[in-house]
Amino acid sequence: MMKQLQQMQARMAKIQEELGELQVTGSAGGGVVTVTVDGHQKVHAVTVAPEALEEGAEMLADLVMAACNDALDKSRDQAAQQMGQLAAGLGLPPGVL
Repeated sequence: MMKQLQQMQARMAKIQEELGELQVTGSAGGGVVTVTVDGHQKVHAVTVAPEALEEGAEMLADLVMAACNDALDKSRDQAAQQMGQLAAGLGLPPGVL
């Protein structure tokens, strides 16, 4: 049992490292605004096309928020998928981790 716990901890550390290297991009407005985040949900880049500036501050804020949420949702999905693989590898039922 102790050996299995150590293996799980090692695999968990590897997944955390992999998530830090993961880059996911979300977009809004047909790609007018894009946001890139990692698997730890940290923002690495925000790109705004010049035409987005013509729409006004409120519209730009909405586009940035939508692109951030899109990127974060994708990042969380990837993290859940990797954690699900860890649970399956240990013979745990889905949703435990």
